[in-house]
Amino acid sequence: MAVNPQSKLTLACILVTIFLDMLGYGIVLPVLPRLIGELTGGTNAEAAVLGGYLVFSYSLMQFLFGPTLGNLSDRFGRRPIILIALAGLTINYTIMGFSPNVAWLFVGQTIAGISGASVATATAYIADITPKEKRAQRFGLIGAAIGLGFIAGPVVGGLLGSLGPRWPFYAAAVLAASALIFGFFVLPESLRKDLRRPFRLKRANPFGALWALSRNPVVLWLLGALLLFTLAAQAFPTAWPFFTIEVLNFSSTQIGFALGAFGLGFALSQAVFIAPSIKKFGEPATVLIGMVFAAIAFTGTAFIHSEVPLYLFLLVGSLAGLAGPAINSLMSHQVSDNAQGELQGAINATNSLAAILGPLMATQLFNHFSKGQAGSANYFPGAPFIGSGVMVLIAAGVFAYAVWRFDLMHRPRVSKKEHQHEIGQPGQQQLAPHDEGK
Repeated sequence: MAVNPQSKLTLACILVTIFLDMLGYGIVLPVLPRLIGELTGGTNAEAAVLGGYLVFSYSLMQFLFGPTLGNLSDRFGRRPIILIALAGLTINYTIMGFSPNVAWLFVGQTIAGISGASVATATAYIADITPKEKRAQRFGLIGAAIGLGFIAGPVVGGLLGSLGPRWPFYAAAVLAASALIFGFFVLPESLRKDLRRPFRLKRANPFGALWALSRNPVVLWLLGALLLFTLAAQAFPTAWPFFTIEVLNFSSTQIGFALGAFGLGFALSQAVFIAPSIKKFGEPATVLIGMVFAAIAFTGTAFIHSEVPLYLFLLVGSLAGLAGPAINSLMSHQVSDNAQGELQGAINATNSLAAILGPLMATQLFNHFSKGQAGSANYFPGAPFIGSGVMVLIAAGVFAYAVWRFDLMHRPRVSKKEHQHEIGQPGQQQLAPHDEGK
């Protein structure tokens, strides 16, 4: 029973698909430290390093294959790519749930990384069916779906973790399979055939996708700011569970409820606050507001020693969710309609590059400053969050410079027709709709 791509049910379908995807991801977060420890017998600090390498393997595959899937979605449509991604996640969670050793965890993460373009492709899907002036709000709904997945996922994962560290992976596999079945029977195609373009391997890789954007300096600067911001944000999902175990001796259930509280605030910030913020302050100012909240939350978290301030900074940090949809919307205005998949592939590559470097940096810092005894000079488990706070401030500076340099506060949005006439004009470079291989 396929539905009309322009109907509200279509939007609901894609958001439900993203929600189920992120629900499965959130389920495994509270128990991953325990599963690594069970398979290796190592300390919490050692498990954190392995956790960083697991995220590294996933993100490396995302970086290498994300743009390929984005360009394939520009050629063959969004629907098949989303379904492939969900199938890959189903396989990943099944392998990890039954893994006899750490090597199989890496196999599962590699498969998930190769096929894990569902959110990026779903963002291009939303761009297909949404007028330009409403994209920031719709991108906020994607963030809200992700946030809701983080509300339910960690809570369910923490509760299931009381049965054993593998049970959440079984549940995640079932949820991913459910999303796959749901999408197969209900989700329609969003990209019209007349807007599709030939697939070119030259630009269907992370370097080719970024090269295709090289004539669009405003997008490159915004991608640079996004890279720094995402690099800082990687400390949260990677180091945070190990940090709360080290500092507060949290159980899987407590980790799950805390992450659920963060997910609630994150969902509210993107579903409720993004639209009025953009309406009142504009997209550039909304990005900076979100970055300021992130810097405060990271710095404050580094020094907590009890649950009350932890939840306070989780609440503040959830407002950082304002930045992502607003900066994504700004970039989507700079490219033509039939290049949205390529843009989202480049954004996915940028996020994946940050996810390659960020977890390694965060977990290595955590490992280095958690080896000693509490009270010793080299014992400071919050070190990754200090680094993240500094990185967010640098990202804000890069973004502010891009806003000033390209006058983004007043720059008009580019329609497809206008876009075709503005290629090559100083300060107005855009992605060419069919600039294949030139």
